[in-house]
Amino acid sequence: MVFFPVFLSVVFVVRNQSNHIGSILADAVERMSTLVSDYELIVVDNASDDDSISILKSLTAENGLPNLQVYALTKEVDADTASWAGLENALGDFVAVIDPLVDDIAFLPEMLDKAVSGADVVFAKNKQKPPQSLAYEFAYSVFNKVYKSFNGIHLATDAPQYRVLSKRVINFILQHPQPSVTYRHLPATGGFARANLNYSSSPRVTQRKRLRESIDRGMLLLVSTTRAPMRLVTSLSLFGAVANLFYCFYVVGSGFLKTDIAPGWVSLSLQQSGMFFLISLVLLVLGEYILHMTSLSNEGPLYHIAQEFTSARITRQEKLNIEEVASPQASPSACDRAV
Repeated sequence: MVFFPVFLSVVFVVRNQSNHIGSILADAVERMSTLVSDYELIVVDNASDDDSISILKSLTAENGLPNLQVYALTKEVDADTASWAGLENALGDFVAVIDPLVDDIAFLPEMLDKAVSGADVVFAKNKQKPPQSLAYEFAYSVFNKVYKSFNGIHLATDAPQYRVLSKRVINFILQHPQPSVTYRHLPATGGFARANLNYSSSPRVTQRKRLRESIDRGMLLLVSTTRAPMRLVTSLSLFGAVANLFYCFYVVGSGFLKTDIAPGWVSLSLQQSGMFFLISLVLLVLGEYILHMTSLSNEGPLYHIAQEFTSARITRQEKLNIEEVASPQASPSACDRAV
């Protein structure tokens, strides 16, 4: 196996995985100990309501696993926000973000090889996806096509969740007002050297994602990463102005050329229906922007850590221990010898 002399942080986001978390972390410790010189495993518990916290506490005891950092959130948040909670607290030269139920940690050496070779961001896409509902698959496909038309990248293909980031990328994301949002797309759109890899591995557990929450995340991502919706507002406004102008000519022409029109009824009805339609579309897009700006100015922290505990054994500290050696007795000075 290839060995990398780097400090690697691995972020796991878990929720209600008490049946699997012990074996997942034990396997990760075994792999990391032979893969890199230093490592830490960062577990972000996304407000589990099972026995996950008690199991994680036992894993950090003296007879538990080494190099384990656990952050338990007070309330459930989306996957990107939970991942960022771990990234913010990572100390490694490189940070890997893994969904333990979907992503295969065995593929991490190939990703780390690309990162050490110069790629600031390495994405890995699993060809085998957990089955989802038809409504979710349709909405997911539409969102990715719209996002690609706006930003030029297909999030599912070009920026999957399984990724390795250099510390330079994380520091760059920290400069943005909403790092937990920009974390999803910025590594692929920020101009960093990146590599995209593909692998095939069966997901550990089937996870059903909630369509409503995914739509909310998609809308937030769209209005916060591109100017295209605002360009849509201006285009609609321009179209409305031009349509009103031509409609005025039509009304005037009809008044001069036709004699069987009810006075004012047709023109007024058409004008009101057309303009109300355009105004509704404009207000829809403006409303999304207003909601986004309100969240930036008034919203509190996206997450809060309720509990934080660390492994009793940290191998990195063991390597840094310094043994005190008694200094040799000073030889007598020339003056002392002369006396």
